[in-house]
Amino acid sequence: MSDTGNDALQQRLTGLTSWYSDWTGLRVAVYGLGVTGFSVADTLAELGAEVLVVASSADEEPRMLLEVIGAELVEQADLSAPPARLAEFDPELVIASPGFHWDHPLLLWAQQRGTAVWGDIELAWRLRDKVARPDGAEGPADWICVTGTNGKTTTVQLTATMILAGGNRVAPCGNIGVPVLDAIRDPEGFDVLVVELSSYQLHWVNRNAGGELSPFSAACLNIADDHLDWHGSLEAYIAAKAKVYDNTQVACVYNKADATTLRMVEEAEVIEGARAIGFGLGVPGPSDFGIVDGILCDRAFLEERRNTAIELTTLDELNEAGLAAPHVVANILAASALARSWGVEPQTIRDVLTAFRLDAHRIELVRAQAGVNWVDDSKATNPHAADASLRAYPSVVWLVGGLLKGVDVDDLVGKHVGRLRGAVLIGVDREPLRAAFRRHAPDLPVLEVEADETDQVMPTAVRLAGGLAREGDTVLLAPAAASMDQFADYAERGRLFQTAVHEYLGGEADDDEPASRSGQD
Repeated sequence: MSDTGNDALQQRLTGLTSWYSDWTGLRVAVYGLGVTGFSVADTLAELGAEVLVVASSADEEPRMLLEVIGAELVEQADLSAPPARLAEFDPELVIASPGFHWDHPLLLWAQQRGTAVWGDIELAWRLRDKVARPDGAEGPADWICVTGTNGKTTTVQLTATMILAGGNRVAPCGNIGVPVLDAIRDPEGFDVLVVELSSYQLHWVNRNAGGELSPFSAACLNIADDHLDWHGSLEAYIAAKAKVYDNTQVACVYNKADATTLRMVEEAEVIEGARAIGFGLGVPGPSDFGIVDGILCDRAFLEERRNTAIELTTLDELNEAGLAAPHVVANILAASALARSWGVEPQTIRDVLTAFRLDAHRIELVRAQAGVNWVDDSKATNPHAADASLRAYPSVVWLVGGLLKGVDVDDLVGKHVGRLRGAVLIGVDREPLRAAFRRHAPDLPVLEVEADETDQVMPTAVRLAGGLAREGDTVLLAPAAASMDQFADYAERGRLFQTAVHEYLGGEADDDEPASRSGQD
């Protein structure tokens, strides 16, 4: 393409900032055919673009649906080289699904050709004006964006539930499982979207003129080593996460216990008037959310915040609801800050917290029997999440292991050996764990599950853990690792753990066992 042609294409892409822009005939290659990839293809086909989906494999249902919507599919098991059809198609734009690493050969091919690369979030932001807001306000739905190494889904669910209880139409979407593109196309419209953003999605955000995400409010909950195999370094991972604060309009919510999140806010280019709102488990300062004498408080969204605070709920009430684990309380404070930034009343937040329950496989008490709690925190897929889970229990038999994703577990093991009765190792990446236990606790009982078959891993692990546990212990599945080495996902890992626990213990849980719903004392 000539320089003149390149300039004209760039001008066209820059101008595509609305559902009502002219997308007709634009040649777009969509990489990936998961939930996100299909939502991208479906949206673009509806807009009249020419769509070529490139995937290493495709299930029958999405394959058939692509044919129905008029998109073309190219399947090639080995995508280390671009399919011939991709070059023939000559895409003017590539949209990458989150699973494609930034240095994937197909993305490098696009960049070498000078082809623009967007993510699904940029596309959704450009198209967000398809449906009017149901509350009658001008403009499309506001976006409240949430990222962080851990706690994103719980915080998104809490924030959305609080806003919904305040009488607004709201959708939790993004990395939580519902593509943002599906939300912005809902014919009834929304007042606000609460968008969970992974580091993969944020990598592609705010790279192109015309597609700059500008959230109403945003939060980064925490930062720890994770997905380093995708980003290549901790610095690149942090840089991706930091994009959540760019162009924020009202509130940048950060974790007072995590200096990296504060630095992100300080370095962000925000809309004039946006405020930094801290949250933490200590006494809040002005413009913070925190805890005073067991009371969760808002000192940010009130006129007399230098002298007074608004009570939201109490730790006693959260304990009754099974929400008192410290990392869950931190998520509650963050969600409350986001909801309050959008005008939700304190009493509404309190009412929501009375009824809210965590999703399955998040510090979920499975059984309490013979003085031992069995807790499923399969969602603890990295060391940072496992650290938060371990800190909630004084004496633990720890089920740990899986795919470590290039993350060092030595510090995690060293930090918690004092509370461990023993450990049971699962998964393929056991050697780093073995080495850490040898270094920090050579006398600690450490057992290993040698079984390779998925249906045998958890029965063996539970039997070994049961042999180690004593009255007052918690048998805790907090793997600090991804699950895909032996399980379909963390949910399957958790379900099989729960099944194995019930089979091992037999019968029903003891009615007399004193255990709260979160497994906390």
